[in-house]
Amino acid sequence: MTVKVSDIAFVRFGAPDIDEMEAFLTDFGLHRAARDATTLYMRGASDDGFVHVTHQAGEPGFIGLAFEVADESELTALSQMPAFGAVGDLDGPCEGRVVRAIDPNGFSVEVVADRNSLGKLATPASATVNGAASRPRRGTPVRLDRGPSHVQRLGHCVLNVIDFRTSEAWYKDHLGFVTSDEVALDEHNALGAFLRCNQGEKYVDHHTLFLIGVGRAQFNHAAFEVADFDDLMRGHSYLTERQRVAQWGIGRHLLGSQIYDYWLDPHGQMLEHWTDGDLFNHETPPNIANIDELLASQWGPTHGHPPI
Repeated sequence: MTVKVSDIAFVRFGAPDIDEMEAFLTDFGLHRAARDATTLYMRGASDDGFVHVTHQAGEPGFIGLAFEVADESELTALSQMPAFGAVGDLDGPCEGRVVRAIDPNGFSVEVVADRNSLGKLATPASATVNGAASRPRRGTPVRLDRGPSHVQRLGHCVLNVIDFRTSEAWYKDHLGFVTSDEVALDEHNALGAFLRCNQGEKYVDHHTLFLIGVGRAQFNHAAFEVADFDDLMRGHSYLTERQRVAQWGIGRHLLGSQIYDYWLDPHGQMLEHWTDGDLFNHETPPNIANIDELLASQWGPTHGHPPI
């Protein structure tokens, strides 16, 4: 049985001060799903369960990431592979089932199924947009309240890895990922690749995982989808007012096409707000891109390194 993950589920971090992390994540647009003395679970507005976990730790840092599959039969199939352990119970407010592995870079990788519903949270409807060719909003002004963005879900994670080809093979062989864009260094070498979930004819995000072969294992960033462009700008204004640390943005990527806005959490870990990304399916062939395309913004600021 070939296991094909359907989406990313959550990311895990350690931090010495959970109160500080919760305050930032609330400003960022997440909501508390559960908390005890040592662990904080934060969620978005969609009914996807928790998307960000913080464990009490002496030193801050990235622990790992998790992906979703359709049901426990796929977890059982993974548990029969040497890399993965036995199927067990998932921690946190959603319950559910999980298998765990360590990838070639030492990152914790969890695959989960059958998480319980937390219900959806309210999100304001998107404003009707008037353009030069079509002006459907008539007699109604746009009025946006102030506050954090309405984060909907976790969309992707980017990892710096020791050896790109080794990591690529591990994630493709175990979890069924396929390539959207490979980033070439030259004719014979690749820096990394944007990988998407293989869901056949169903359209999925341009990338759920981006691996960058830089010779060391390191968290790069995690990206959270917000309601729309107004909501991304709303969050940018709010985070600025709250004196949070902006990293890169606002702009529109070339590869993936997302409108992006990057921020740093209290420990320097990078989180992204994004909206309006590309959707691909099995009819979309893999593409080879270069470094300039990786770094390119179709509009917005340029950047000296690739936190895509």
